[in-house]
Amino acid sequence: MKIRPTGVIPPMTTPFRKDGELDLTLVAPQVDWLIEAGSHGLAAGGSTGEGHTLGHEEYRDLIAATVEAARSRVPVIAGIIVDSTRDAIRRGGLVRDMDVAALQVTPVHYLFKPDDEAMVSHFRRMADETGMPIIIYNVVPWSYLSPALLTRIMAEVPLVVGVKQSAGDLKLFADLMMMAPDKLIYSAVDALMYPSYTLGAHGSIAAILSAAPHASVALWDAVKAGDHPRALELHKKLLTLWNAIVSDNLPACARHAQTLQGLPRSFSRAPMPEASPAQQAAIAKALDGLRVPGSKRVEAAE
Repeated sequence: MKIRPTGVIPPMTTPFRKDGELDLTLVAPQVDWLIEAGSHGLAAGGSTGEGHTLGHEEYRDLIAATVEAARSRVPVIAGIIVDSTRDAIRRGGLVRDMDVAALQVTPVHYLFKPDDEAMVSHFRRMADETGMPIIIYNVVPWSYLSPALLTRIMAEVPLVVGVKQSAGDLKLFADLMMMAPDKLIYSAVDALMYPSYTLGAHGSIAAILSAAPHASVALWDAVKAGDHPRALELHKKLLTLWNAIVSDNLPACARHAQTLQGLPRSFSRAPMPEASPAQQAAIAKALDGLRVPGSKRVEAAE
């Protein structure tokens, strides 16, 4: 692996027009905004980016636009959310020749969970056929991988370099940190970034980072500096924002938070609904309480 991405790595929202088509002209403004906020890397095509809705050409074009806009300033991680080994390998192949630091890959998310041997084989084949570093995105509730299985996959497949650990169970995160101390373990426990960092997380890839990058970077910096009163203060404010955006339309709510901070308006892809008036009001109130140096809030355009 050429670079080991660490720190705050926001999973970008994907800009769609109102008709559901990609608007690649809006990728660069978001990339610049996140980097200017101090982000240490970027992830594109993940769940916050509605990557499961993207066709192959759209996926390729989105990652290419992200890499081009990043201009090697920070590493870019490409998300893959598909239901077969064949499709995962194909998408990895589409971005293999781009300046992508790693693939972020979910276990399959259909209802029929592969057994442990099939899961190991899934990631081994991806590694063998793409030759790219892989971060397992452990998020699918009915296909959730235990710390023991994650550690086994990383031990048996050297190109599986880390895990993005999602869901709210901080004990499973702590277990994984202890069982795989030499691997890259990222927190996607959005409500608990502060304790994740104190447990030694190598970084985070979570929707809250895209909704509030300035405060998220400030939290990371506070923990690294040992300023725990400041970190706790930021944690409480970020938790208020998380409570406002966590929902079945999370990507739409994260996008609304970005729009309130000056990014051009874009839309979610149907059938995901946009943020409701109640959600919009809660997001605006949480952002007002989260002002940190460099951040701003603007009134949403009608």
